[in-house]
Formats: sequence, C-alpha cells, structure tokens
Amino acid sequence: MAIDHTLLVTPSDMGVIDAAAVASGLDGYGLMQAAGAHVAACVLSCFPGIQRAVVLCGPGNNGGDGHVAARLLSASGVPVVRYGVSPNAGGDAARADAECALPLRRLDEWKPEAGDVIVDALFGAGLDRPVGPEIAVVIDRVTAAGIPVVSVDLPSGLSGRTGEPTGPCFRASRTVTFAALKPGHLLMPGRDLCGDVELCDIGIPKRLITAGDAVWRNHKGLYLPHLPTMSTQQHKYSRGHLVVFSGPLISGGAARLAAMAGLHAGAGLVSLATPPGAVMAQATHLTAVMQRSIGDAETLLKWLEDGRLTGFVLGPGFGDIEKARTYCALLAQSGRPVVLDADGLTAFAGGVDELGKLFGGGVRLMVTPHEGEFRRLFPGLAGDKGLSKIDRARAAAQMLNAVVVYKGPDTVIAAPDGRAAVNSDAPSWLATAGSGDVLAGIAGSLLGQGMPVFEAGCASVALHAEAGARAGKALTAEDLVGAIKPFSTD
Repeated sequence: MAIDHTLLVTPSDMGVIDAAAVASGLDGYGLMQAAGAHVAACVLSCFPGIQRAVVLCGPGNNGGDGHVAARLLSASGVPVVRYGVSPNAGGDAARADAECALPLRRLDEWKPEAGDVIVDALFGAGLDRPVGPEIAVVIDRVTAAGIPVVSVDLPSGLSGRTGEPTGPCFRASRTVTFAALKPGHLLMPGRDLCGDVELCDIGIPKRLITAGDAVWRNHKGLYLPHLPTMSTQQHKYSRGHLVVFSGPLISGGAARLAAMAGLHAGAGLVSLATPPGAVMAQATHLTAVMQRSIGDAETLLKWLEDGRLTGFVLGPGFGDIEKARTYCALLAQSGRPVVLDADGLTAFAGGVDELGKLFGGGVRLMVTPHEGEFRRLFPGLAGDKGLSKIDRARAAAQMLNAVVVYKGPDTVIAAPDGRAAVNSDAPSWLATAGSGDVLAGIAGSLLGQGMPVFEAGCASVALHAEAGARAGKALTAEDLVGAIKPFSTD
C-alpha cells in the first residue's frame, strides 16, 4: 500500500495509531516482525561488507524490533551479537527475544571490533527524557570508535517530538522508521542525527495513520491548488502590484533584491517605495521595477488610496524603526496583505501585542523571522526548552494572528489555526547575505497575486529552496533571484 511521506505524526499520536492497529484485528507481533525485517534489509543493503552486526536492544517494542532483526541477520549469514536489557514479560518484545537463539549480553560487555555495524534498537520515538548512565556510556563509546549506526525509529537519545537530543544521543548513518515520519526526523538537529531516513510500510492501514496535529512536511499538495492561475484575459495589474519599502541611501540593496524576486515570482508590477533622498541612487539600479517617492506617513496614506496596490513587503534594509511601526499601522488599516521581515520585525521587538492588535480579524500578515529575530520578538517562547520549533511557531502565529515563517535549515510555516509545515529540502548554501530578502519578495509577490497566507508561505519557502538548488553552491543573492521559476499550475 502507498505510504504518506508528507504527514508528520508525534510519538504520542503514533502510540494511538499502533493501539488502533491492534484493536482493528492486526497482529501486533506480525507488525513487529515486519519492522524487524525492514531493519535487517536496510543493514544488508547499506553495509554489504559488514563483519559483525551488534544489535542493542531495549526493554520495549523498539527492542523487540531489534530482536527480530538480529534473528534475521543471523539467518542470512551475518555474524550477530545481541546486547541489551531483558524485555518486559508477556509482550511481543518478550516473544521476539525468546525466538532469537542468540544470547542477550549485558551492554557493558560490548567491545568494538573492525567491521562492526550497530543496530540501535534501545529506545524509539517515545523516549522524551535522557537515557540512563549505562546507555550513555555505550553511546559515547560508539561515537568515539566511529562505528556506523542504523537506528530503529529514531536514534536513542533523540526526542521524536522536538528533534532535540535529551542528553547523550547516537548519530545514525541511517534511520529506519515505520508508518509515518515524526517531527524529530525533520527538525534540526534531529535531521542530521538521523542520517538517511527510510520510511517503511509494515502493514498499518492508511486510514489509521492520522494525526491529532495538522503538521506536514512541506509539499506541493499544500499549495499547488492555491497558486495564481494564468489567463488570456490578464493584464499587469490583474497579476498583482507588489510594493517593497526601501531604506535610505546606504542600504537600498535589500529592498531591490526583494523587489526583483517579486517580479520573478510572478507579480505583474513591483514598485519600490523609496525615501526621497535615495530615489536617484535606486534609479541607477532599476529597470523593470518602478519607484514611488515616499518620505512620510501622509504621502504613504495618499498612495494607499490606489486600490491596485495588492501586497507589501516592509523591513529589508529599511533602517528607520519608528517609521517602520508607523507605516505598518497604515498598511494594516488598508486591509491588504503584508510581509514583515528584518527591520519590520525589529520594530516590534517587545511590542508583539501591538502588532497582533493591528492585524486582528482575517489573516493578512506574514512574518519571516530567523532565529535571532524570533528570540527578540518572542523571548518567552524562544527560552522554553520544552517547546519544539513547531510549538514555538504555532504559538507565535496565534499571538500575532499571522502566518509565521520561522526560518532556518528546518523552516517551519505555521498558521494561527494550528496548521504547520516543516521544510526539509533547502540547500545549505542558501545561508548567504540577502537570501532572506529574496524570500520576503517571493512571499509578497504570491500574496499580492491573491494566494491565502499559509499557502503562500509554504509555496514561497519551497520556491526559494528550488531556486537555491538551481543556482548552485556558489550562489549570491543576485543569482538566487535569477533562478526563481514560478511553479506551473498545469
């Protein structure tokens, strides 16, 4: 059966799914057999030169998967040794242990040998506390020896909910998981600690694999139906008129990047709203992007009477914090969608309640903070170690009545209604000056073309990632702009 690679299921929801599968009549031990078989197959296919499989088994069902894998690996001719803790009596793990003829040795007896591959079946995604000292010693020894690790479900010591290590944690070469991905597979540093992840079907019906939380891996199904459509009847104004606010003479480059990104992302027109003293300097760099001299709130308010202005980006290189607050209030009153980035966010550090009040009612605001900006805006959320990045983004979205694009290698897009997506395919070389300005311009363009805010957030992050991959490792922000290609709706 087809398996959904886009749904993210928390460990607690996965426990509910497992229980529902057994309650529906599926054999729990049969599911364990299937899981162990996938683990054994992974070891054999990925490590053809293996000299010895060292299977570390915990007391629960994760350990049960390990017992099954150990038996199957041994039957295939691989030398296998088992170390771990005796399983809880009476369950499927105890049956798997009993059916494996290999002795179960104490963890402290393991000594590394050349050609070892570790199968980490100690704890799965359900462990949300530090491992005990005995297991911590084993993790340290495996790490020091540089031995490859195949983890079952998640590396032991990694929270499946937050993607954060709870203490000592294995770094896996590969992780084999079942039925659905967990947030810890995608959130950093969990994504790095998991290595390559194999999502395997063990026979749980798709109808049972549901989540109480509406969280997905970012994918086209979230935004393709909402992308702007092309028509033979269109003209430039019907494709949206994006306005990007420019900073003073010395810092106009960020706004230019955002404006050009907006054009490449499909806006029919893009204008820079430029302080009078910077108009001539900007004019020397602009061709397709238009300009409007905007030096004060009164001039902006007059321009906002033009209903053809459909979206705004405020913040990149803007500089004037007080004016950013004033302009943001006027934009909020206009009832049109706004992207706040960079200085537009800094303007409300310590004042997020005010920002939330400005954009009450329908969702029209998108904020795009990186980690430092998020900490300045939401110090209480950022400092709460019990929250995952998804939890923090959702809470911030509810506080602001806005879509939050919480940037990073694991960018989270969250809506105030609780929907969230984690982007996991952005290339690392997007970490370059001006990259965030380009993202803000893409997002403003899609909003100006009429996309709903959450869907525009998901699409802009994906479009940005694709442009980065297309531009290549040596990209600059200017290269990134030229690599933007809008998604086809055909």
